Amino acid sequence: MAAKEIAVKKYVVRLSDEERERLTALISKGKHPARQQLKARILLKADASDAGEAWSDSQIAAALETSVDTVARARQRLVEEGVDAVLTCKHSPASARKRIFDGEAEAKLVALACSTPPAGRAKWTLRLLEETVVELNIVDQASDNTIGRTLKKIRSSPTCKNNGSSRRTPTPPS
Repeated sequence: MAAKEIAVKKYVVRLSDEERERLTALISKGKHPARQQLKARILLKADASDAGEAWSDSQIAAALETSVDTVARARQRLVEEGVDAVLTCKHSPASARKRIFDGEAEAKLVALACSTPPAGRAKWTLRLLEETVVELNIVDQASDNTIGRTLKKIRSSPTCKNNGSSRRTPTPPS
């Protein structure tokens, strides 16, 4: 019955002896990330070569407590890109959230936070900074949380000389 399942599969895993030894060593050492060990176990169970077990995707998913889709993606990636591609984490640049404050915008935010607050205000608040950076077209939009996180990154530098404010900014180059 396993032969029928293998014949129907689009991505058949056939590991060489060298690849099999490498995956077995990776699992036995236990010093690799869990995701990497899982992928190695998937490939070993899916191996349809003479030395392999040739388990079905559903059997592998049940045994390793993962999804059938994860098993199928590992098979596909092995056939299309090789063992190294399966074992390395693939990050898409499109999936990462883009930074709202780049270096230039961050510098303008810091300068604004260290400047004298508007008339009628004793100090800059995060909400006031949020409104002002948008009004001044420093950024298109920003939340008070984003502004707070951005300013927090620079607190380890000398203090602003602004009305006793506790905000810290980098020292200007001499």
